[in-house]
Amino acid sequence: MDGTKARLEWKQHWPLVLAACIGFSFMSFMTPATGVFMEPLTREFGWSRTQLSTGIALSAMFSLVASPFFGLLIDRWGTRRLAIPGIVLTGFAIAAFSLANGSFVQWIGLWLVWGLAALLIQSTVWSTAVASVFDAGRGLALGFTLSGTALAQVVVPPLANWLITDFGWRAAFVSMAVGWGSVALILSCLFLYDARDRLRLRTSPMEGSALILSGLTIGEAWRSSQLWRVAISSFLILTITIAVSVHQFPILVEAGVVRTHAAWLASLAGIAGIVGKLVTGTLIDRIHARWVGGITLASTAIAYPMLMEGVRTPTLIVIAIMINGYAAGTKIQLCGYLTARYAGIRNYGAIFGFMTSAIALASTVGPLLAGLAYDHYGSYMPLLLAGTAISLISGMLVFSLGAYPVWAASQEQADEEFAEAGADMSATVSI
Repeated sequence: MDGTKARLEWKQHWPLVLAACIGFSFMSFMTPATGVFMEPLTREFGWSRTQLSTGIALSAMFSLVASPFFGLLIDRWGTRRLAIPGIVLTGFAIAAFSLANGSFVQWIGLWLVWGLAALLIQSTVWSTAVASVFDAGRGLALGFTLSGTALAQVVVPPLANWLITDFGWRAAFVSMAVGWGSVALILSCLFLYDARDRLRLRTSPMEGSALILSGLTIGEAWRSSQLWRVAISSFLILTITIAVSVHQFPILVEAGVVRTHAAWLASLAGIAGIVGKLVTGTLIDRIHARWVGGITLASTAIAYPMLMEGVRTPTLIVIAIMINGYAAGTKIQLCGYLTARYAGIRNYGAIFGFMTSAIALASTVGPLLAGLAYDHYGSYMPLLLAGTAISLISGMLVFSLGAYPVWAASQEQADEEFAEAGADMSATVSI
């Protein structure tokens, strides 16, 4: 029954997953791009790694503070009304980096503008849209959606390095903003309709507003020990993951890998991340996510020591990049899936918005600490040692989660309404 239901969900809603994946990749690509731009910006403006990392860290503060509020807006308005203008504004913000003139104050300002615009297309938007129309196939659907980060990691390092080498870093910012943003905008305009959007098109405003989905209230979620463990685990593991992701390119260069090879190794990690998301998504639709997630998160404790001075070899570097890429691809996906299972869909936008705040805090702390560690010690060794311990702790927190809550029958009724709405929407698009 679940297999049949999952196939029906995919038949109706795969264009939504495609639009969400590309949209999220557009929001995500500044993270792997930052490392590629570090050397040319340092060469032109003389900035340190800490200064270059400060912008992306401070921009995450917007998400830290505002994500729960935007989650409430998603639950009220739907994802489409936020995502489409958000893509346009984010594209302009990315292109504006080409105007950097060596002023550190201006550099911080550019990152703050980008951080504000990117709030409208953060992971909460895309995961809420997909989670609202998928149930039996939710794990794999979220895996495809959130593989946008891994897609960005595959494409961005070699693409950005080529654009910088052949056209300069200013043209690289503009080209990536216009090209990537245009694809994301077109797909979202055509296919980004979540459950509320579909019901809104199908019913009167009064009927649509009467729908109540199953799940926790905000107060119940705040008191849930399972959700707190998900939040803490996600914060810890993403602090180290985002730090390594931002600094991955210079970590590889420090290990003796030439820039071109480092770009392709970073791309290889992105491919591993896509595989990780799809394999994990398939598994958590069949096996309890605490087993799959616990093992996956703890596995990076093997990878980080392989990159340390005195241990690393060319073969171990490739193995470490593959393991880290595979695991990194699953972390936000696991957070989104576990939030949906332990919180339900009733207030998913607001609750996952809180989780996104934890992720934003990790985005703020991780790259900045990595930059400070390098500037102080002249090495990434402290970062890698910390990552080994954090991986084990995060894995144990996920292992400790209990059984999924069993929601009321009203959720099944809502799922049926979503399926009918999806069928009507498909018919409308066909016409």
